[in-house]
Amino acid sequence: MKAIHGGDIYRNKVKLDYSVNVNPLGIPKEVENALYDAVQHCMKYPDIKAEKLKNAVGKMLGVSEEYLLFGNGASELFMAIVHGIRPNKVVIPVPSFYGYEYAAEAVCENVCYYQTKKEELFQLQEDFLEVLTEDVDLVFLTNPNNPTGNLCSREYLQRLLHHCMEKQIYVVLDECFIEFCGNEYSMLSEIERYKNLILVRAFTKILAIPGVRLGYFVCSNKNLLRKIQRQLPEWNLSAFAQEAGCACAKQGAFIEKTVHYIKEERRFLMEQLRKVGITVFPGEGDFILLYSEIPLYDMLLEKGILIRNCENFKGLGKGFYRIAVKSREDNQGLVKEIQEIIVSA
Repeated sequence: MKAIHGGDIYRNKVKLDYSVNVNPLGIPKEVENALYDAVQHCMKYPDIKAEKLKNAVGKMLGVSEEYLLFGNGASELFMAIVHGIRPNKVVIPVPSFYGYEYAAEAVCENVCYYQTKKEELFQLQEDFLEVLTEDVDLVFLTNPNNPTGNLCSREYLQRLLHHCMEKQIYVVLDECFIEFCGNEYSMLSEIERYKNLILVRAFTKILAIPGVRLGYFVCSNKNLLRKIQRQLPEWNLSAFAQEAGCACAKQGAFIEKTVHYIKEERRFLMEQLRKVGITVFPGEGDFILLYSEIPLYDMLLEKGILIRNCENFKGLGKGFYRIAVKSREDNQGLVKEIQEIIVSA
């Protein structure tokens, strides 16, 4: 399967990028200033232990600094996790982020997929637990899921984590979009209870810094954390990433503002798209899954608008697209262009 990611503005003529779902409010000023300030540190090696960053993020999350590990984006951490665990069997529900498959296949020949169903709105069901048997070593989950946007309840995830703990299965829970939904859905509070849980997050989307590359995970299993840390380069965090991360950790008010903004714009965008005849799947986060028999990707790209073609996601296929939630002005413009395409089709 061809690995297509969003954000390919380098090989397309793009005026408006709806393929990458970063915070439409942009980079907070404090984070931007931290990136400028980092220039003065470029003649020195960055702190190999990232102590200042660990302290800031530990305080932000209310967890021990010893539970934190940082990476050059979440993608580097996924690869380090599979190399540290060396699983013989991995389970991935689909559709889901291609990066899990990419990482798992680097070390494991037995990667299995659990197909969620369109008629069940791609939601994980109780029978998923039956797939997680003693021979499974690792399972990748996302909450909210990418690209479908649906959330798993805390009750469901607690049952799953308990089941996996009994079966000695590690659970990688990707929460890179959880802050757009409100942290009450996070499993961070369970990190002490479940030693098999690796909770992955990033500042990439919520604080609009994909170019900086800064992700982290939280895990209370210190032996496991050390194994994974050994798979990372010694200096994998630049001075820019460390300075920006310290500023990101102080953006609680900005994130709260973002949650309200995204909720309103997502509701508006979903309503408007349904009005023009597009099939819209319910979900959370700062993106929306669509279905249309009209070739929206190609037709919008002709207009300089890039959306995420989801036909390369396992479990989706032709006609599925993901769009970001952006500003009201941009969202109105997108709906207008889609309406014109539908009328002319």
